[in-house]
Amino acid sequence: MQSFLALIDIILELYIWILIIWVIISWLVAFDVINTRNRAVYVISDFLYRATEPALRPIRRVVPTLGGIDIAPVVLILGIWFARSLLREYFWH
Repeated sequence: MQSFLALIDIILELYIWILIIWVIISWLVAFDVINTRNRAVYVISDFLYRATEPALRPIRRVVPTLGGIDIAPVVLILGIWFARSLLREYFWH
């Protein structure tokens, strides 16, 4: 059971990193630092969008944007940190 919980913890940690990378890439695209007409950039950003959007969409429905700033990734990261904390507290002794 410990190894299964460790696997879940690692997957949640990787998802946090995917969220952080998605936020950074979306900022870089928004500020025209990188261009999505570049095939590699497009493929990476499309993968990250498809990996994060299903989890972010329900949060965006509830949490409004603050002056054009999307705080849904922050809310999701805090939720994942909370879930990881619960896993560690209740299942790992």
